[in-house]
Amino acid sequence: MKGLPEERAVMLGLYMIENNATVRQTAKEFHISKSTVHTDVIN
Repeated sequence: MKGLPEERAVMLGLYMIENNATVRQTAKEFHISKSTVHTDVIN
């Protein structure tokens, strides 16, 4: 997943909120690792 980290964080966060999704579900949907989701959303 490319793009600015801020844009990724917003996109991932919105997906998680709108779909009540876990980090694991979000990672699977965007084809990225759980670590990437966690790092982007937390930071």
